[in-house]
Amino acid sequence: MFRKKESGLPAIPTLSVRQLQAGQILLIVILIIIVFSTIGLSIASRTIISIRTSTEEAESQKALAAAEAGVERAIQGNAPATGSAILSDNLRNKSNYSVDVTQIDSSNFLINGGNLIPKDEGADVWFAGHDTNGNPDVATALSPNFVYLYWGLSSETETCGTSTAPAAIQAIVIASSAAAVTYRFAYDPCNRGNNFATPDTGSFNIGGKTFTYVTENLAKGGIVFIRVIPIYRDAVVGVNACDREGSNCTSLPSQGYVISSTGISGEASRKITVFKGYPQTYLPYLSYGLFTAN
Repeated sequence: MFRKKESGLPAIPTLSVRQLQAGQILLIVILIIIVFSTIGLSIASRTIISIRTSTEEAESQKALAAAEAGVERAIQGNAPATGSAILSDNLRNKSNYSVDVTQIDSSNFLINGGNLIPKDEGADVWFAGHDTNGNPDVATALSPNFVYLYWGLSSETETCGTSTAPAAIQAIVIASSAAAVTYRFAYDPCNRGNNFATPDTGSFNIGGKTFTYVTENLAKGGIVFIRVIPIYRDAVVGVNACDREGSNCTSLPSQGYVISSTGISGEASRKITVFKGYPQTYLPYLSYGLFTAN
C-alpha cells in the first residue's frame, strides 16, 4: 500500500498490521531457536565432558589395577636374584603393566626403600645374608670398618623446639662373635633432656637425598643387623658403609627389592613403588632390655 504522492515527495511504503505481526513472530521464533540451540549445545558439551571424565576415571582405575597386578607378580617370587629386571604383561581388559625390580645390595642406600620409617618401630639393616628360605645366615655376618646413619632431609624445614623438630635416632647393633652382643646408640639433634649424643651436621648425599645429621662410626665386628628406630617422629634414613670420603667401603648383602610398577590403560598411566624387604626380626628385648655400653 502506498500513499498518494503529495507535494512532490516520493510515496512512502507502509506495512499492514498483519505484516508487522508476521515480522514479530519471525523474530520471536529466531530468538527461541537461538535460546534452545544454546541450551542444546551446553547440554551436549556437558554430556561430552561427563563421558570423557567417566572414561578417564575408568581408564585410570584400570591402569591402577594393572600396576597393582605388576607389584603382585613381583612379590610372588618373580623378582630376580641379583641386579634389576623388567617384567611386563598385557591383561585381558586391554591394559598392561611394566615392572622394574631393583635389588638393594650396595654399600650405601636408603633404608626401607626410601620410605618413612615409623617412629618407635624401626627398620633393619642387614650385614648378614639370607638363605633360600629367607632366614638370616649368622655365619655370613660382616665386620665393616665404617657404618654411618644419616637423617634429617635438607629439603624439609626442621626446627628444634617446634612441631617440626627433627627425629632422634636409636641404633641397636646386633653382633655375633663368640657370643651375641647388643650395642645401643642414640642421637638427638635437639636438646630434649634425654641424654642422647649429639650428631654431626653437614650436607650428606645418600641414595639421591641430602641429609643434615650423621651418627658416629657404628662399626663393630661380626654385625648381623642394625635396628634403626626413629624417635619423636617418622624419618627417612640412609646408611653408608664407607668412610666420610666415600672410600674403604663394605658392600652389604641384599636388603630386599624396590618394585616400581607402571600400569597403562588407554591414555591413563598410574605408577606404584613399594619396597619388599626381609621380615622384621622379632626381638622384643631390643627396645626394652639391657644393653652393652658402646
